[in-house]
Amino acid sequence: MHIHILGIGGTFMGGLALLARDLGHEVTGSDAKIYPPMSTQLEAQGIRLMEGYEPAHLDSAKTDLVIIGNALSRGNTLVEAVLDRGLRYTSGAQWLAENVLPGRWVLAVAGTHGKTTTAGMLAWILEHAKLKPGFLIGGVPENFGVSARLGAEPFFVIEADEYDTAFFDKRSKFIHYRPRTAILNNLEFDHADIFPDLAAIVRQFHYFVRTVPGSGLLVVNAQDKNLSEMLTMGCWTGVEHFGAEDGWQAVPRNPEASQFQVLFKGQNHGEVVWELLGSHNTANALAAIAAARHAGVPVKTALAALAKFRNVKRRLEVRGAVRGITVYDDFAHHPTAIAATLQALRARVGNQRILAVLELRSNTMRMGVHRDTLAGSFVQADKVLMLKPADLNWNLDRVTGALKGRGQAYATVEEIIVTLARETQPNDHVLIMSNGGFDNIHARLLERLQSRIA
Repeated sequence: MHIHILGIGGTFMGGLALLARDLGHEVTGSDAKIYPPMSTQLEAQGIRLMEGYEPAHLDSAKTDLVIIGNALSRGNTLVEAVLDRGLRYTSGAQWLAENVLPGRWVLAVAGTHGKTTTAGMLAWILEHAKLKPGFLIGGVPENFGVSARLGAEPFFVIEADEYDTAFFDKRSKFIHYRPRTAILNNLEFDHADIFPDLAAIVRQFHYFVRTVPGSGLLVVNAQDKNLSEMLTMGCWTGVEHFGAEDGWQAVPRNPEASQFQVLFKGQNHGEVVWELLGSHNTANALAAIAAARHAGVPVKTALAALAKFRNVKRRLEVRGAVRGITVYDDFAHHPTAIAATLQALRARVGNQRILAVLELRSNTMRMGVHRDTLAGSFVQADKVLMLKPADLNWNLDRVTGALKGRGQAYATVEEIIVTLARETQPNDHVLIMSNGGFDNIHARLLERLQSRIA
């Protein structure tokens, strides 16, 4: 079967492409813009990519099925061509549910933050236990080098996103997955382009909870009041909490939390020493340990696996260093995630300067939902540089003003690069945060810094 994927550059849709190819299908795909790491991963796997949404993309060969990503809507030229030609089409989540997940023990990781990292940890723990899990993760875990694979039955790890499924299916994607083991990391307001308020997201999370069988397990963050309140709406599955004395706890052994003890119901199960930073990652680890234990993996095996865990790309990933100036790439784009990433980096670098660079790219950010909390997320940054989108419909001055001289907005990426090249000095740390490609700012900045030295 020839499958064409619309929106193939997205982490979820790109992962689907790998799974479809592993099932023996011919796979091609279109997207407006495709950037690393997904572009390089797909090209390395021999999947043909087409830029733009031209109807001619469907003409190169007989297309048996079109999988349409949730970023595409009516009015898109290729979507209209699919409908006009009467081609078979489906959503990514539905295709996955019908072609990959049946008969599997699905372990799903849900939450506003931490899904990708936690799913990567969980898949790696199962792999270390020689269970050869399948997985579909919204990033590229360094331990695997790919974002998706079929693996061996029965286990399949899935990053369970609450974003809607497709223009013709407005349920959250995770409703399709029907997990036996489900992690609920946290629950905040996000995706303001599709959810009118927090209550609407809570409702979708509760629909998700309803799909977990009584013999399954919910692994729940005890520190998140929104999750606690959501579960009062009804829960039919056993629950294990992390971040609570009667559940799973992490006891950091150093300020950066790169070494911590793991306790379950007060009993010490051992210690993890790893490359990751921050208390948010120790919480992610606890969730992954609990979920893996439900799948039969002993805790000590999970701890040994985490000691060898290498993070997902674009999570405090060092992209390079020039004359003592270190440039990082991070996916953070929500105030909570921005604050957690900065706090983790601050614990590692001490008093050295951190220059935070943010692309206000997400729909929620551009709509101004976080305008009153954004400045507060930069407490640990010495300087903040923000790229102002052309379609921003609120005044960014309220954020720069609240930063009291530490923040500045820029109209172009080039202006940010020029400023950083001029103002950075040895032992500085440049943390670049975006949920997109950010116009290749990391490589361009490193090249500019190098030329400055030359």
